[in-house]
Amino acid sequence: MPNLVLSVLVAFIIPILLIATFPISGGHINPLVTFAAFLVGLTSLSKALIYILAQCLGGILGALALKAVVNGGIEKTFSLGGCTVNVVTPGPNGPITTGLGTSQALWLEIICGFIFLFASVWMAFDGRQVRALGRVTVCVIIGVVLGVLVFASTTVTATKGYAGAGFNPARCLGPAIVRGGHLWDGHWVFWIGPAVAAVAFALYVKIIPREHFHEIE
Repeated sequence: MPNLVLSVLVAFIIPILLIATFPISGGHINPLVTFAAFLVGLTSLSKALIYILAQCLGGILGALALKAVVNGGIEKTFSLGGCTVNVVTPGPNGPITTGLGTSQALWLEIICGFIFLFASVWMAFDGRQVRALGRVTVCVIIGVVLGVLVFASTTVTATKGYAGAGFNPARCLGPAIVRGGHLWDGHWVFWIGPAVAAVAFALYVKIIPREHFHEIE
């Protein structure tokens, strides 16, 4: 089952990336997380912009690297790992569009993004959790939660043409720029959805009394 394999890979790879980048940027490899961190006051606007720019550049370079090592068939089949809402295929009576409606995809992006922030990244934002569980454990939890959400978003819809919630706008941007085409269809969903999720998460954080919120030292 490709969805399960992808989810397991995410659960393994994300903790490694977080641990590797933590000494450099605090583990900021995702615009969703960076924007949320800015909104709750854990990083400055200038740092957030630099991080997001670097993340987008990384997404583009990653897509270019993938394009350089895979054959055309794999590139076409998997769209360089890009984020898709729908695909257009030839049909007997003309092109056929299969996939998910943009409104449904947007809601999935918002809901999954908020759950991701609430269920895992929140631990990284709270210094008490990091000290109690350990940085590696927190990174592993983030990876597992993300893997489960990736599996859920692709399995629940079970819609051909929809690649599941993007979770990371920079990851979606890279293949869209390198490959183009249908990857731009509904691409805004993978930016607006996480942005709304981050705002919702920030509003949730504002409700919590400040004495119950301890940022990482």
